[in-house]
Amino acid sequence: LGAGQRTPLMLAHQRRVLTLLCSAATGTTALVLSRAAVVRSTPTAILGNLMASKKFGGPVVMGDESIMSQKAHGTSNTPVQQGLRWNCDVATADRICNFNRHYAEFAGYWETTTFLKDEPVDAGEVSFYDSNTGKLLFFAPKSRSWEDFVKESKSHGWPSFRDDEVNWEYVRVLPDGEAVSVDGTHLGHNLPDGKGNRYCINLVSVAGKPVA
Repeated sequence: LGAGQRTPLMLAHQRRVLTLLCSAATGTTALVLSRAAVVRSTPTAILGNLMASKKFGGPVVMGDESIMSQKAHGTSNTPVQQGLRWNCDVATADRICNFNRHYAEFAGYWETTTFLKDEPVDAGEVSFYDSNTGKLLFFAPKSRSWEDFVKESKSHGWPSFRDDEVNWEYVRVLPDGEAVSVDGTHLGHNLPDGKGNRYCINLVSVAGKPVA
């Protein structure tokens, strides 16, 4: 939006977000902005300006906007699979995966599914597949315990993956931090913290079944 199109409320919100981000970056406050506060409540035009052209360290494989070009079904060639794992809602998944770039399932949604019941503590490494294509995107936990993976995910409100839990053959991160599949599925966002890259991912985006 141009300056003339922004309401006083939006401008005030922008100033507040900028102040909080700057304060957090300089260490003048212990405030940590949650994904709900930044990705969901911040107007997407403001968010894009704040995160534009960001580069991420580690093994991140970057992608570009062409991945998310319009296709036969939103940003993907196909709708989400029917009968998603963990009783994830198909309509919600299709909307978030294929017709969305910035918004997320509500914080804690993944805990309302059957995920924690179906994947017990001794389940070992769990594979997460693209809800559209069935391609393997994430596997967790890796290099940490199941308890640590669940604790971090509960703390942030969404399943949270680390660098070595990402299948970089099929996952890309765009310059603004958006995490997507190579087939155009919106997954979530990379929101680094003190431990490194953290991929905050919608469960409905990775609840697919493997396709041979």
